[in-house]
Amino acid sequence: MSQDEDELNPLAATAQREVVLVTGTAGSGKSVALHALEDAGFFCVDNLPPELLRDFIRVETEHGVRRMAIAVDVRTAGSLPHLGPVLDQLRAEGVVVRSLFLDATTTQLVTRFSETRRPHPLSKPVIDGDAHRALFEAIELERTLLAELRERSTVLDTSKLRPAQLRSWVRDLVGAEGSRLTLVFESFAFKRGVPLDADLVYDVRVLPNPFYIRELRVQTGLDAPVADYLQAQPEVGQMVDMIDGFVRHWLPSFEHDQRSYLTVAIGCTGGQHRSVYIVEQLARRFAGRVATLRRHRELAPAA
Repeated sequence: MSQDEDELNPLAATAQREVVLVTGTAGSGKSVALHALEDAGFFCVDNLPPELLRDFIRVETEHGVRRMAIAVDVRTAGSLPHLGPVLDQLRAEGVVVRSLFLDATTTQLVTRFSETRRPHPLSKPVIDGDAHRALFEAIELERTLLAELRERSTVLDTSKLRPAQLRSWVRDLVGAEGSRLTLVFESFAFKRGVPLDADLVYDVRVLPNPFYIRELRVQTGLDAPVADYLQAQPEVGQMVDMIDGFVRHWLPSFEHDQRSYLTVAIGCTGGQHRSVYIVEQLARRFAGRVATLRRHRELAPAA
């Protein structure tokens, strides 16, 4: 492209620029995610109106900034309809844009607002009314306003995550280098709920449970004795093979669907043994095929 063309299109030289859009429901952990990205080297801005997005990227590009993270939510509700076209235009101009949508169950969001005593951005003063009901209504209105943006984004369920886990998962997501699709294997406990961001869910509670073996109870599927025990059970191998076969068969279709991430959730009773082991096995099998991440929701994050 000539110098004159560059001057006409100031974003034309941003092919290697990366922008992470952080959005989602209020109380879902956007501030934690933004801090994690800042620690990872991103230049971060909170609550930027969508109309200013292209100008912001242009200015920061001129200053030599290559990685930017921008939080957008219902605080700029009137501008949200402009966001989709702006993102499409940026991608067409060569800017690498990733949209990350943080969400949590309504019950969890209500609990968090009750604990922090902060008002919801869409809440109105409650006079002689039910404040609890008003908060539910504000959250549902927010979900409606953000529905289209959620469909265009990678969803991350923060309902059961500790802040350290959320920071780690956000860094993993933006650091994945899959050219087309990143495959995420996640273990979880059914007793704590199915992850909202799961695309495929498998129930492995029918398999032999190491929890009932005293010396294995306090260990996890990451420990060799538990792995050895499960590896010796024929039905465990059959389950892994069948999940592997299904995902492998349909993976090209998911890639063709222009997805950025596909989350395969494996659940057992406590999320400590069987689901953890199977996630590890599947992640190893697919590591050479696509960019692959593994998550263990019920395990404490590594120090």
